Amino acid sequence: MKLSNEFTNLPWTVITLIFIVISAVLLNVGLKAGLPMGPCYAVWVGIGAIGSIIVGLVLFGEVLNIVGWIFLAVIITGIIGLNLITEGETPDSKENEKKSA
Repeated sequence: MKLSNEFTNLPWTVITLIFIVISAVLLNVGLKAGLPMGPCYAVWVGIGAIGSIIVGLVLFGEVLNIVGWIFLAVIITGIIGLNLITEGETPDSKENEKKSA
């Protein structure tokens, strides 16, 4: 998005919009697969944040201080934690729990 120069550089604007659409489509795929909305959205946002940080570090030479690295680790830990606690949960398993109760 930074390379689009506030959406005035047409090629980078188009590339940015393509990546935004791909990202939303992938979120939709996860939701259609039965992933719970809350954790799915949180992971989607976290991956976007991590991706933005990596692009900034690699392409634009940005630097993170120690606190930035700690918070990046917190985001990654949160994504892993959400995946672990929602791994076994599917809409079918919740319906089965209600029927058996």
